Amino acid sequence: MKGTRIAVVVAFAVAAIAVAGCGGDEEAAPPETTGTETTVTETTDTTTSGATTVLRGTVGPGFTISLTTEDGQPVETLPAGGYTLFTDDKSDIHNFHLTGEGVDVTTDVSGSGTDSFDLDLTSGTYTFVCDPHAGSMNGSFEVSG
Repeated sequence: MKGTRIAVVVAFAVAAIAVAGCGGDEEAAPPETTGTETTVTETTDTTTSGATTVLRGTVGPGFTISLTTEDGQPVETLPAGGYTLFTDDKSDIHNFHLTGEGVDVTTDVSGSGTDSFDLDLTSGTYTFVCDPHAGSMNGSFEVSG
């Protein structure tokens, strides 16, 4: 009985190898080429005016949110001009949402990760919040000039 089982297993193994090896000796023909296809992607950036200065927005992983300069200093005031905001959203229960004169950028609440936004900041007050926790996770800064 044991010998019969082994013979059946061997027979199935041989059959599987034979089926896997089928396909003949024919080489696949290369796909026909009928021309060259060109894809053009157009992008429009409505919030930039030559972003030059880096800002860093961080939210999470706990109930914290911050906006700093590239060297880690908290942002309280900035001169008007072009900026690139790099966000680091460290939690899928938070987002980083920056609003102010002509600016409304946000990360996704249900996601986490990094993103970047080119901004043109003009005179006024700007706020950053975590939308689901805006009462406790928020900040603001002034832009002059």
